[in-house]
Amino acid sequence: MPIVTGTDSARTRRELSAGGATVSYYSIPAATEAGLGDFSRLPAALKVVLENMLRFEDGGRTVSTDDIRAFAAWAQGGGKSEREIAYRPARVLMQDFTGVPAVVDLAAMRDGIVALGGDAQKINPLNPVDLVIDHSVMVDEFGTPRAFQFNVDREYERNMERYQFLKWGQSAFENFRVVPPGTGICHQVNLEYLAQTVWTDTDQTGATVAYPDTLVGTDSHTTMVNGLAVLGWGVGGIEAEAAMLGQPISMLIPEVVGFKVTGALREGVTATDLVLKVVKMLRDHKVVGKFVEFYGDGLDNMPLADRATIANMAPEYGATCGFFPVDGETLRYLRQTGRDEARIALVEAYAKANGMWRDAAYDPVYTSTLHLDLGDVVPAISGPKRPQDHVPLDEAAQTFKAYIQGLPAPKASAAQKAKMTAEGNAPMPKPGQIPGGDRTGSIERGAVEGADYCLNDGSVVIAAITSCTNTSNPYVMVGAGLLARKARAFGLNRKPWVKTSLAPGSQVVSEYLEAAGLQEDLDALGFDLVGFGCTTCIGNSGPLEAPISKAINDHDLVAVSVLSGNRNFEGRISPDVRANYLASPPLVVAYAIAGDMNIDITKEPLGTGKDGQPVYLRDIWPSSQEVSDIVHKVVTREMFQSKYADVFKGDERWQAVETTDSETYDWPPTSTYIQNPPYFQGMSREPGTIADIEGARVLALLGDMITTDHISPAGSFKPTTPAGQYLVERQVPPSEFNSYGSRRGNHEVMMRGTFANIRIRNEMLDGVEGGYTKGPDGQQTSIYDAAMAWKDRGVPLVIVGGIEYGAGSSRDWAAKGTNLLGVSAVIAESFERIHRSNLVGMGVIPFEFTGGDNRKTLGLKGDEVISISGLADGLRPLAMVPATIRYADGTEKTVQLKARVDTEVEIDYLKNGGVLHYVLRNLAKAA
Repeated sequence: MPIVTGTDSARTRRELSAGGATVSYYSIPAATEAGLGDFSRLPAALKVVLENMLRFEDGGRTVSTDDIRAFAAWAQGGGKSEREIAYRPARVLMQDFTGVPAVVDLAAMRDGIVALGGDAQKINPLNPVDLVIDHSVMVDEFGTPRAFQFNVDREYERNMERYQFLKWGQSAFENFRVVPPGTGICHQVNLEYLAQTVWTDTDQTGATVAYPDTLVGTDSHTTMVNGLAVLGWGVGGIEAEAAMLGQPISMLIPEVVGFKVTGALREGVTATDLVLKVVKMLRDHKVVGKFVEFYGDGLDNMPLADRATIANMAPEYGATCGFFPVDGETLRYLRQTGRDEARIALVEAYAKANGMWRDAAYDPVYTSTLHLDLGDVVPAISGPKRPQDHVPLDEAAQTFKAYIQGLPAPKASAAQKAKMTAEGNAPMPKPGQIPGGDRTGSIERGAVEGADYCLNDGSVVIAAITSCTNTSNPYVMVGAGLLARKARAFGLNRKPWVKTSLAPGSQVVSEYLEAAGLQEDLDALGFDLVGFGCTTCIGNSGPLEAPISKAINDHDLVAVSVLSGNRNFEGRISPDVRANYLASPPLVVAYAIAGDMNIDITKEPLGTGKDGQPVYLRDIWPSSQEVSDIVHKVVTREMFQSKYADVFKGDERWQAVETTDSETYDWPPTSTYIQNPPYFQGMSREPGTIADIEGARVLALLGDMITTDHISPAGSFKPTTPAGQYLVERQVPPSEFNSYGSRRGNHEVMMRGTFANIRIRNEMLDGVEGGYTKGPDGQQTSIYDAAMAWKDRGVPLVIVGGIEYGAGSSRDWAAKGTNLLGVSAVIAESFERIHRSNLVGMGVIPFEFTGGDNRKTLGLKGDEVISISGLADGLRPLAMVPATIRYADGTEKTVQLKARVDTEVEIDYLKNGGVLHYVLRNLAKAA
């Protein structure tokens, strides 16, 4: 559809000829000529945002001249600004886990606007939306040639209701396209096909306008495309829905951290090693809410695939995005991946004309800077539970053993306890273990039924080449294939207890692995193709074999997963696995062969070869030249053009999915996947007011780095959980539960799954893991049951947390579920960007402790009553408000909290009960 530009932006409009065509564009040098300020030393990432201001300048209704001048002031003022701006991304990207609830909300909004007397067609994306189905395939079958077919068949069996719903959305909504299952991961499809770096479209006058490719996505790793100089970041589904409905994103002009890269990687060091180092450095630098831009002559030695790997993990280092400016490598990648030559010519001409081109003279102003010599990067992994837990590879075994020593002693199984009772023995410490103490020095072993081996603390039971982070990079994928080839030649194989899988991010990966003959070598080690999707990285690792699962749980073993993904948070990968490590694809293969994290694979043999001699990692590690030679030979432009030729068509299964053709959705009353959410039911045409919070109780008292995985897990769940009980009551057998992620279209399941991660720890309880708290009667119960009991009493609730609350995925259900449980506010020491925004978008107020206060200094135990005032009297952005804490003994203390409501428009969202209510009311009034 035509783009709409501002009414006051003509003074910066110019023309540009490239690729055989002449287009209009909004010129940053022209803004300087017009006296709006000197923008020459702005970072390229900010110039993309500035262009957005120039294009949509409308006299102050959303973008004013002062907004534009603020960018020049940013450069002169040390790279900082308090200016709030209204930013309009060009498009929206979704995946199915976050996309299904977004489409559910749009369908519910159509019902809502009809109830308010408006037109259902008003609820329609104004900006292009692409939804890629990539989160649904699970690794049920592995290690066999039939794995791919089996897993695809099960995917359709489990998810047919969801796919029918998405197909309805594709036909019901304009500007909404669905990329069918089995195509690839949304970020990799975006990088390889959807993104253009510079877009063209017609404006309201019919003229063709060129402008930077920008987007927001309902997945935190939307940032991957910043490696292609496309400015994008993850938002919650709520914020994305507002953006697609034409609502600008309100944001402050961000700080930009410059990350200078020099030198080149050493032999044997991969892009994964590099990104894990970058994550550690930037997390330590504290870049939450900031842009990071990479510059320096080291980029001349960095392929775009490596840049995309670094950009992908921006959520792991906490930044809004990690941006790489346009340069010659950008053009090379666009050409290799099959983009049109006229487009490539336009990208180069536009970037140079608007000051967004990186060359030797590129020297912008940054808020702060870091420096990394690529030659200092060493092979590494990260774990056991956070991406920033960087561990040099030669220290991995030692660090794991130290982690084990710090854990509580293993719990005896029921069978062991019965045996000890029958023998009249008290529980005894394990061999080599200090009585009543830790797992010091011992390796507990658990026999696996029907097998001739035992598992121990440190056994690697999952080795997965997975995730867009690394499968988008042909250098590490070919490296994994070559390592498998060399290992196979020595006669090595994976250990029999390791569940191996290969889930590429696009079909192109399989194409070049097959062309190089490397897939056969990977298959020989159990890394058969299991599907095209996220799989293990998002917890869709599928069940371990029953005897292995039993051995782990009977002996309370610390089993290990090694994956080439971007997330290793607690409870995410598998309910049977406690320690999770991020590693490069070649190291994933190496650990599958070693089978044990206690082995120092840099010094100890991975196994014994067919000649009876030990084989070391150095014996099978491919050289950089070997990898490069194959990549340049087999990764071709024609592969990309062929695989993306019919990207929206899908296979015969997708084509056979039947759906209804209607303006509003006919909600199936018995569906356990798709339900009409309650957000807009009974909504009035006029907004309300923000009320003080009186007499709130604490639903959960949580620690530091509570992730959105903790708040709203995506993986499997058991029949004993509230969500499981809900499904069992509706005759859904546990074998068909699927996952929380797949059930995100049903609020009844998801609110029961909120704060239900198996590893979350509520400090109101002693030594208890999982989604539990104290109910009104003071007894332990599930968080869901306690919330409903407090709700029945009309008592508001608060959540109390530590630092970096809401880190991780852009999971809108972490905010939706919080809202539906009756939580009015979350009080924490600090918030991660996306979750803070999502809370406001759902009408939940985020507050930060101030003055050195936190849950520990205040002595909070969870039995306090908390009242927050100063809200009803006209809450302002970032206001300080008093909170009174009444302790169980009757004493009171008043502290100051900062309301993390950052902008004026967010105040309006809260008055309306959320951003979607705000948009819906405005659309209804316009009708």
